[in-house]
Amino acid sequence: MKTTAQIAAELQGCDPQAMRVADVNRFLEQLVEPVTQSEPLALRDALGRVLAHDLVSPISVPPHDNSAMDGFAFDGSQLRAGQALVLRLCGTALAGKVWRGRVAAGECLKITTGAVMPGALDTVVPLEFVQARGDVIEIPADVVRAGDNRRLLGEDLLAGQAALRRGQLLGPAALGLIASLGLGTVSVRRRVKVAYFSTGDEILSLGQAPRAGAVFDSNRYTVCGLLQRLGVEVIDLGVVADSPTLLQAAFHQAAACADAVITSGGVSVGEADHTRSMLRQLGDMAFWRVAMRPGRPLAVGRISSAADHGGAGTLVFGLPGNPVAVMVTFLVFVRPALLRLMGCSAVEPVLLKAHSLEPLRKKPGRTEYQRGIVGQSADARLSVRVTGNQGSGVLHSMVQANGLIVLHHDQSDVAAGDEVDVMMFDGVV
Repeated sequence: MKTTAQIAAELQGCDPQAMRVADVNRFLEQLVEPVTQSEPLALRDALGRVLAHDLVSPISVPPHDNSAMDGFAFDGSQLRAGQALVLRLCGTALAGKVWRGRVAAGECLKITTGAVMPGALDTVVPLEFVQARGDVIEIPADVVRAGDNRRLLGEDLLAGQAALRRGQLLGPAALGLIASLGLGTVSVRRRVKVAYFSTGDEILSLGQAPRAGAVFDSNRYTVCGLLQRLGVEVIDLGVVADSPTLLQAAFHQAAACADAVITSGGVSVGEADHTRSMLRQLGDMAFWRVAMRPGRPLAVGRISSAADHGGAGTLVFGLPGNPVAVMVTFLVFVRPALLRLMGCSAVEPVLLKAHSLEPLRKKPGRTEYQRGIVGQSADARLSVRVTGNQGSGVLHSMVQANGLIVLHHDQSDVAAGDEVDVMMFDGVV
């Protein structure tokens, strides 16, 4: 297994004092290996889990040709361009039952949505298009074509075809698809365990008395909320003071029970930032100043525990301490890495295009993430404006925002009306 130094060396031209965002994510692609263990799970409990193996369809869906409409089924070869078609009604086919009669030329069958199409029939005309007089119907000229409104056997899936691929994150549509195959259980990757603790003598837990120079721990609730949205098992280790002994004990505890550890604070070069030195002592770590705003200091790597038995070790993400910076670095780096650890095949958020409603100042040489409110302009295009104060400690601006404006590394100032990339919170937060 490659060390963090070997992986970093392969990222040619990288400066640890000014790492590009793209290079950090390239590093994490090589550092993170998916969990391999899987478990069978009842379908109703599988939402948000990752499929462990390709799922091969045991049946065809639909299992027979059927009607896509309530209407009248007939042989479409009888249609003639520019001419009405008159047919005699000979029966009714209902969904859930197979009609066993015979439909001759010049005849049709009343049919409901989902009902099996008799073999000789290939076209359905909707009820509302037809003029009916007793058991005779008239189909006006050119309202349907041969083959219309018929669902074909296996149109969705054929028996023996891969219905879902390994690595699929199971959402509601995927659960419905699995259920349509008659399967009540599914094999998924085991749930990833992630431990979190905040660091710093100045951090107060909720319920403690306020004191001068101290702040309440917001990062703990933000990060744990983000982890819960990912569907991982969260191990909350609370707040750890700036003490080498306490930090060492916390890292040992976390590494023994989790697949990944996240901390906030203590990874810069301050006199009391013991997290950085403790990580150097305990594991194989890389420390960077990332060319981004907010969120410059970042530590990533692995630490070992007695439970590893010579394995790869536990992933560690040392995030900045400022509330907005910790959230941005989680979304940009940690979330894709954890999805990869979960075995998910799609890890990168989709960026949308929106037009900036105001000029944005930006210096080339770093990636900036500005909190934005995305909406729709009068011309139906997406538009975005910033939430105001963009300081890395202004958490209120993250509450107001519904996405991040992504200003890329080489990008410069943005004029009002220019198109920018936005990362929407809905779906990632």
